[in-house]
Amino acid sequence: MQLHQQSISETISKRYFQEIDSINQYTGVEEFFTIESRLLFEIFHLEADKAKKSLHELIDILSIRFGKQVIKEVRNYFMTLSSIVARKLMENQVPSKKAFAFNVACIDMIQNKMKDAEFLQFADELIDFYVSFIADRKQPTFRHQTVNKVIMYINDELENDLTVESIAQKFHISTSHLSRIFREHVGITLVEYLNVRRVEESQYYLRHTNKSITSISEQFHFCNQSYFTRIFKKYTGVTPKHFRDELHHEFFRFELPETANVEKEKL
Repeated sequence: MQLHQQSISETISKRYFQEIDSINQYTGVEEFFTIESRLLFEIFHLEADKAKKSLHELIDILSIRFGKQVIKEVRNYFMTLSSIVARKLMENQVPSKKAFAFNVACIDMIQNKMKDAEFLQFADELIDFYVSFIADRKQPTFRHQTVNKVIMYINDELENDLTVESIAQKFHISTSHLSRIFREHVGITLVEYLNVRRVEESQYYLRHTNKSITSISEQFHFCNQSYFTRIFKKYTGVTPKHFRDELHHEFFRFELPETANVEKEKL
């Protein structure tokens, strides 16, 4: 076993020094990680168009280095990039199980759905997915820290049976106080926000899984399918079935109000 490990180490070392000797003939390679850092900044600041341009620059560098093997190397890089993004999601307090699922889903799509002839289009769609996922996890910046924490808690626990009472108990405040500060800062009631987030998340299950509408309704703890349909149509303009069947309908997304500065406030 030790000889085998040494052999692998020696092989990698040999390959490393071969690459060092030849790297100067490939222009732009030295800029790769600088561009990658810019790409990650753009992704996490939801700048999709800029991120797509940066990713194309990285693909150009890979093309220079790998020539005819570029598609294989681009596929490998997309998987690496997805892993990097997953780890940065964890740094931004995304639960580890969601970061892991994000990484697995991305790698599965890259391995099984990326067509060689459409790898540039796939790159753009990958960026769109990163940005849409991160947008759902964007840190709120309201002046009341409890409101910010409640929003992040809801994002993490959305598939649990959350109520105003259970959330208030979690944060050791009264339901009336929680309801007041939430509406004051977010502009809608906590009950409305719970419904908004459930509708947002249910769209992905309607569009990307074969789960029944009844099952999705139960998953997000709507009291029945009829109520789910009514709330879903209120925010998206269409029924869950229509949204699933008609793929041209865009995803509904609730935009939190912008706030300039975060200030800590005591309860």
